[in-house]
Amino acid sequence: MKKILIVEDVELNTELLVQLLEDDYELITAVDGQQSIAMAAQHMPDLILMDMSLPVMDGYEATQQIKANPDLAAILIIGLSAHAMSGDREKAIAAGCDDYLTKPLDDDLLFDMLEKYLG
Repeated sequence: MKKILIVEDVELNTELLVQLLEDDYELITAVDGQQSIAMAAQHMPDLILMDMSLPVMDGYEATQQIKANPDLAAILIIGLSAHAMSGDREKAIAAGCDDYLTKPLDDDLLFDMLEKYLG
């Protein structure tokens, strides 16, 4: 079973993602960018769903640090953000995200993206 790390500081958003994904994936959660780095190193997930607006350390910085670590760099990261302004996707990709989805999440788009990256 593929493993996904959900990095989200809003409990309701985490609960929704867990409900959507728990039948098909092993799930781990983190509530801020700093914790996401530790959880990634400890659990070596196949993919990270990374909220970009996080406390302690934002998702951009956390993504950069994960991708800069040779042991973690191969982990796929999908950036998640409520920001749908021009340039937000590019900023997430520039930080190292492999892809990007806006919130509120479209379930079909999320599942299509997970299928694309995890098979």
